Amino acid sequence: MKKANKKRSRMELVSSLGVRSKLANGLAGFAVIVALTLGMLSAPLSAAKKPKKIEKEKKFVLDWLSQPEVVEKFGRISDAIWSYAELGLQEFRSSKLLADTLEEAGFKVERGLAGMPTCFVGTYGSGKPVIGILGEFDALPMLSQKGRVPRQEPLVEGAPGHGCGHNTMGTAAVAAATAVKEAMAKFGLKGTIKMFGSPAEETLISRPFMVRAGLFDDVDVVIDNHSSSDFGTDYGVSGNALFSVIFTFKGKTSHGASAWSGRSALDAVEIMNVATNYLREHLNLAHRLHYVILEGGEAPNVVPDKASVWYYVRNTDERVEEMYSRVVDCAKGAALATGTELSQVRILSAVHQRHANKALAELFQQNIELVGMPAWTEEEHAFARALQKELGEEEKGMPSEVRPLSDPRGAFVGGGSSDVGDVSLIAPLATIRFPGQVPGAIGHHWSSVASNYGSTAWKGLNAGAKAMAASAIDLFIKPMALKKIRDEFEAYAKDHPYKSFLPPDARPPLDLNEELMKRWRPLLDERRN
Repeated sequence: MKKANKKRSRMELVSSLGVRSKLANGLAGFAVIVALTLGMLSAPLSAAKKPKKIEKEKKFVLDWLSQPEVVEKFGRISDAIWSYAELGLQEFRSSKLLADTLEEAGFKVERGLAGMPTCFVGTYGSGKPVIGILGEFDALPMLSQKGRVPRQEPLVEGAPGHGCGHNTMGTAAVAAATAVKEAMAKFGLKGTIKMFGSPAEETLISRPFMVRAGLFDDVDVVIDNHSSSDFGTDYGVSGNALFSVIFTFKGKTSHGASAWSGRSALDAVEIMNVATNYLREHLNLAHRLHYVILEGGEAPNVVPDKASVWYYVRNTDERVEEMYSRVVDCAKGAALATGTELSQVRILSAVHQRHANKALAELFQQNIELVGMPAWTEEEHAFARALQKELGEEEKGMPSEVRPLSDPRGAFVGGGSSDVGDVSLIAPLATIRFPGQVPGAIGHHWSSVASNYGSTAWKGLNAGAKAMAASAIDLFIKPMALKKIRDEFEAYAKDHPYKSFLPPDARPPLDLNEELMKRWRPLLDERRN
C-alpha cells in the first residue's frame, strides 16, 4: 500500500506541473527518467574525496537534497520550465512556479519587483549574515528542440527553447535555498537566506534594475550559478560589459518608382551598419559588436519612413562607454547622410563585466569537490556520445571529474556578457558552474536545448544545488570565512566603485518579446497538452 501511495503522489506532482506524457515521450520514457535519476542516489557524494569530517549542518543539506523525492520534485520543475520556454520579461509561468515553490516551503515571497512583473525575491530568516542566491529562468528565441533527441528536431519550428540551461538554474537556486532554510530551522542558524528570481538574463536586463531598486543593499554575499558541461568555478574579471540599444530612424515615404521625393529610414540603418563595420578596425581587441534589423519597411515599392536596428555593444568596463559613444556617432552620421532623423536611441540595458571574488570561489571549490561529479548511467553516456557524433565532436560521453580551480587567464580578449556583473560590484559574488549539458553541445543552440531536459539535467542541477547549499551553510557557520570574503571585496571596491551604466530615465522594456510569446505560447501549449 505504501508503494502505491508513493507512486500516486509522484504522478500527482507531475500532473500539477503541467508536464504531459508527450514531452516525456510517453509513460515509458517517464519511468526510465525517474529510474535513471533515482539510481544516482546510491552514492550521493559521487566519487569525490570525502573529508574526515563534515559539519552536521552541511551533512544535513547534502542528505536532504539527496532524497529521491526531492531530486524528482525539482527535476520535474526544471522540465516544466523547459517546456514553457518563455522569453525574457514574459516568463509568467516559470516565475510563478518558482515563486510558488518557495512560498510553499515557508519563504516570504515579494513579486513584481524593480518594475518587472516576473522579478521576485524569496526570503527566510532575519538578521545577519544575509546570503543571496541568484536564479534565472528565461529561454532563447528560435531554438525549439525535442529533449534528449541527439539530432536537430524542433518541438515547434521557430519557437523558443532553453539553449542556455536557465530552466535548471532557477530551479537549482530554489532547491539550494530550500535546503538551507530546512537546515536553519532544524539547527537554529541565525541569519537570512534570499533567493533572487531574475528575469531576462539572456537580454541582460534584470540585474541593473534590481540593483538600482536596492534589492541587494543588505546582502553580504551572493551565490551565482550557471548550467554547464563541467563542474567548477573561477575568479577574477571575465566577460564583457555591454550596452543593449535600439536605434530608430524617421524618414519620409514615397513611391519606390519616384524615390527622390522620399527619405528612406532603411537607408539610414544600412549606412549606420556600414559605418560601424568600418569602426571595428579601430576598436580594442576585446570588443564585440553585433546587430539585427528589427524594422525596415513592408514593401519594396514604398520608401520606408521608419526603420530600427538593435545593437549589442561590448567591451571592457573601461572602454565600453567610449565605444558606445562612437556607435552613436555612426547613427548620427547615417541620419545626416540620408536626410532622416535619428528619432530614438533606446537603451534597453547596460551592464558591467563580472568581477568574481577569489576567497568565495575558493570556498565554492571545496564544496564542489565535496559533492563531486554525478554518477552518469551508460544510457546517459550513450546519449552524450550520439549528440557529440552529430556535432562532429569527440565521442567521450558525460564528464567524469570536477574542474580544478585555476588562476585567471592572462590576456583578456573579450567574450560573452552577463548582467550578474553589476551585482558583483556591490557584493562579493562568484559562480558555481554545474554539469548536466553534454560536453561539446553548443551554447544558444539546439544541442544545448536537447541536453537541458531529463535525467542528466536533473542530476546536474541537484549537484549544483548541493554545492550552493553547502557553501551557504559555510557562510552561516564560519564567520572567519565570511570575513575573509568581505575583506577582499571591500579592498577591491575601493579601486572599483560601482557606477551604473543605465541612464536615469531607463525603464525595463516590458514590451520586449511580448508579441513573440503571444505567437508561440499557444503552439507550445498545444504540444505540451
